[in-house]
This record gives sequence, C-alpha cells and structure tokens, in this order.
Amino acid sequence: MKAAVAALFSGLLFGFGLIVSGMANPEKVLGFLDITGLWDPSLGFVMGGAILVGVVAFTIARKRTLSFLGLNMKVPGQSQIDKRLVIGGLLFGIGWGIAGICPGPGLVGLGAGEIKSAVFVVSMLAGMGIFELIERKRSGARSGESNDGLSTTI
Repeated sequence: MKAAVAALFSGLLFGFGLIVSGMANPEKVLGFLDITGLWDPSLGFVMGGAILVGVVAFTIARKRTLSFLGLNMKVPGQSQIDKRLVIGGLLFGIGWGIAGICPGPGLVGLGAGEIKSAVFVVSMLAGMGIFELIERKRSGARSGESNDGLSTTI
C-alpha cells in the first residue's frame, strides 16, 4: 500500500511539475523545438535541471539495494546503443516534434480533457500494441515456434 501511495504522489508531483514548467503545453514545446524560428530556450533549462536531478538520483540508487520504502531496487543496466534504440529515439523525436506532446504531458493533457492529448494517448497505446505484436512475432520466429496468437505462455 505504501508503494501505491508513493507512486500516486510521485505521479501527481511529476504532472504538476510538467504543468508549472510548461512542458504540458504543446505550443511551448514546439517553440523549443523550432530552432530556426522563434526559438524558446526555456524548456532546455527545465530538461537540464531534470537531467541533473536524475544523475544524482541514479548515482544514489546504484549504491542501494533497497528503496526508501524498503522495496528491492531495480535500476536499469542496459548501456548498449543499438539500431533499435536509435530508430525508436528517432520515431519518438519525430512524433514529439509533430505533436509537441510526449507521454507524460500527454497523460496530463488527457486528465485535463484535451482532445489533442486524447488522440495522442490513443495513438501511443496503439503504437505500443503494434510493437508488442511485432515483438511476439519476432520472438516466436527466433524460437522456431508457430505464433498463431492462440497459445499463451504462463
């Protein structure tokens, strides 16, 4: 229960930070991405501050085995840059540049009842579903199994 309350509080705090910083405003984000027009560098400072906080947090987390709530720490260990990561990053950046929305601000906008955010979130979920189907097909092809979608693995 403590973990669920902490997750809820963290999510609300993150969403509030997105609103206060302007990162939930697609026009402000597009202004930051428009380096050839009326460029707005303010979100660069927001991202720089977030990166600084993240570096400190991950440095502390890597030295711990338990979280402050007493749960096991699960710090990502992947550091390899591969083709899939680069392509995924490019697709993410293109989508961010077109819509001015990324997942966190999309959920904030959805909660505020914005239609553009609802379309974004539905599209994001569809993309995640398509990725999952492709991954299942790839893993089935690698293992030599038939992946007809009728069998499940527990």
